[in-house]
Amino acid sequence: MATGALTPPPESEAPTEKLVEFPDNRLLIDLCGEYDRNLADIEQKLSVQIIRRGNQLAIHGDEEARKEAEDVLQALYSRLETGKDVESADIDREVRMGNSEEGTGSRSGDQLEMFKGGHVEIKTRKKLVEPRTDAQKAYVMSLFNKELAFGIGPAGTGKTYLAVAVGVNLFLGGHVDRIILSRPAVEAGEKLGYLPGDMKDKVDPYMQPLYDALNDFLPGKQMAKLIEEKRIEIAPLAFMRGRTLSNAFVVLDEAQNATTMQMKMFLTRLGEGSRMVITGDRTQIDLPRGVPSGLADAERLLGNIPDISFNYFTAADVVRHPLVAAIIRAYDGDAPQG
Repeated sequence: MATGALTPPPESEAPTEKLVEFPDNRLLIDLCGEYDRNLADIEQKLSVQIIRRGNQLAIHGDEEARKEAEDVLQALYSRLETGKDVESADIDREVRMGNSEEGTGSRSGDQLEMFKGGHVEIKTRKKLVEPRTDAQKAYVMSLFNKELAFGIGPAGTGKTYLAVAVGVNLFLGGHVDRIILSRPAVEAGEKLGYLPGDMKDKVDPYMQPLYDALNDFLPGKQMAKLIEEKRIEIAPLAFMRGRTLSNAFVVLDEAQNATTMQMKMFLTRLGEGSRMVITGDRTQIDLPRGVPSGLADAERLLGNIPDISFNYFTAADVVRHPLVAAIIRAYDGDAPQG
């Protein structure tokens, strides 16, 4: 009988399932969501399949996707343990941020103090606001740490929304006495005088996005009272000339539509105890042809000053409908080069 090399037993196939156990069945129900919609959302975003087995969730998919899904589920479960809800936006944030906080002993689902362990949250009177992407988180940290910060990127990336949230947080905490929100009313051109109503009626349509943001963070009656007392001001950029803005949180929105002289005028309004935020989108300039954008000049002139932060966003940071990000990428790809 011929002898030959023994045939080794077949190697066992690599496992394609990961079991994750959750001790509190009530929280597990909240984690799964109504009709398992939260699990379906994670499955769609990470290309995995999640099956519930008692108090365990079985995750099927390739190894990297299984690990990422496990991290997301654990972070969301930690969030539920602190008494918070889990919404679609929270799932989206966890998927986007991934393991960016690995090694800190925490994830963004944990309830931590501001900035400890890399966690950021903004408390306002009506809601708790949490950045959903790394770029948003860095931006919010700049708003708290710097007296002058720029947020530059496409629509839907939370530049203005987060700035107003931080302003409300600092105002409620007594760190500033006023909130001042401004925009260039470029769309109105020189025709404000021909519009019906008083000056407030004429400029309010251009300021509406700022009112909308404030409404998310403050009860209506309180907001109206603060506006009446001038502790919150919402005004066109032209109204800022000649003022010194002390002990205030000041936001200039749509700054790409400010001219160079207007930008210089606004930046030099910064007074003692104040913080200033400039937000804009370089792809949506409405200035007349040949008039340079003050935002672009500010980037060029101020970019090397250490005490000024510049934070940039891309289509990956869009937090509106997913189609918005796709639309921005399509337009960016079609933009002329050079």
